[in-house]
Amino acid sequence: MKDVRVTHIGGPTTLIEIAGWRILTDPTFDPPGRRYSFGWGTGSRKTTGPALSAEQIGPVDAVLLSHDHHADNLDDRGRELIAGTPVVITNPAAAGRLGGPALGLRDWQETVLRAPDRPPLTVTATPCRHGPALSRPIVGHVIGFALQWPGQEHGVLWITGDTVLYPAVREVPRRMTVDTVLLHLGAVRFPITGRLHYSLTAAEAVELCDLVRPRTIIPVHYEGWSHFSQGRQAIERAFAAAPDGLGERLHWLPLTRQSTY
Repeated sequence: MKDVRVTHIGGPTTLIEIAGWRILTDPTFDPPGRRYSFGWGTGSRKTTGPALSAEQIGPVDAVLLSHDHHADNLDDRGRELIAGTPVVITNPAAAGRLGGPALGLRDWQETVLRAPDRPPLTVTATPCRHGPALSRPIVGHVIGFALQWPGQEHGVLWITGDTVLYPAVREVPRRMTVDTVLLHLGAVRFPITGRLHYSLTAAEAVELCDLVRPRTIIPVHYEGWSHFSQGRQAIERAFAAAPDGLGERLHWLPLTRQSTY
C-alpha cells in the first residue's frame, strides 16, 4: 500500500504511519514474565517483551484500541501511554471505562481524524466476536478497524481485532474492498475451556482471506503470550496449502526482540 509503513512492535501492537499520521494499535509495552488474569478462570503469561519501548516510538496521533479488558491488548505501560494520547478510538464499553480521550464506536460507525497538514483519515469500526457463539457476555466487547484516506488506489487497511470467524466478520468483504489486512491470529485457548478458541485459527484465517482477497496479509498477535495455541509454523502451513496462491500474499514483519522470559 503506497505511503504506508507498518512496524510490528509485538503481539497486537503496531505503529501505522500513513501520510504523516502516526497511529498505534493495542498498546502493550510491559516487560515479559508476568501472568495476567483475564477473568472467569482464564489468564496468560507474557513470554516476550516489545521490540520497541513507548519512549522509542515517540508521540502518536491516535490509538486504535480493540478492547481494554485483556492485558495482551492493553497492559499497564500501554495505559500510561494512552493517558497522553490525543484520541483513543475503541468500542463504547471500553470508552466508558477509560473516559478522557476515548471515543467509542459501534460496528460500522466511523469517525474522521483531521489535521491541517495531512489528509483526513477515516476510521470505521468493524465487527468482532472474541470467542464462540453466546460468549460475548463473558469475553466482552471488541472491535476491529478499517482505515481510509484520499488517494488510496486498492482499498482499505483493515485491522481485524481479536475475533473468531463468524457471520458479521464475513460482512467486511461485502461492504468494503481490503488492500491490506492485519490479522489477529494465535487460536487463543485456555485449559478451563478445552478446545474452544477465542481468536482466529490458521484455518479460519485462510477462509477469511479467501473471502477478502487482500493484496497483502500481515499476521500479528500470534506470539509472545502463553495462551496462543498456534504460532508462525501453523499459520505458514495453512496458507501454503491455501488455494489460488493465497499464501504468496502473506508477509511477516520483522521483530527485534529486546527481552525474552
